[in-house]
Amino acid sequence: MKFGLMVSTGPYTHQASDTAFQFAKAALARGHEIQRVFFYHDGVNNATKLTEPPQDDRHIVNRWSKLAAEHKIDLVVCIAAALRRGIKDEVLANGFRISGLGQLVDSGIKADRLVVFGD
Repeated sequence: MKFGLMVSTGPYTHQASDTAFQFAKAALARGHEIQRVFFYHDGVNNATKLTEPPQDDRHIVNRWSKLAAEHKIDLVVCIAAALRRGIKDEVLANGFRISGLGQLVDSGIKADRLVVFGD
């Protein structure tokens, strides 16, 4: 099965990003495909390389980057939501790219299921 994911909350303000990441890992381990992860609203904060959690905490941004590199997952950050939060191309972590809502619509069309994490 091919999944599209949407994450709409920040990496450390809600469990949604962790849950989306664990869902993606589990789906891939079972042989499914993650077609795209679309970061929307405060979810765009999952994409900034300026995130520096304490050493004993998980680094959610790096987890997404590593997963995308290992499995060739398209990590898309909503341009409007990103710009409202001061996130531009130069602060994106590895594997993330900025694009428009059309990528979310495309994911909804091409994936068998679009799973939403967050509000």
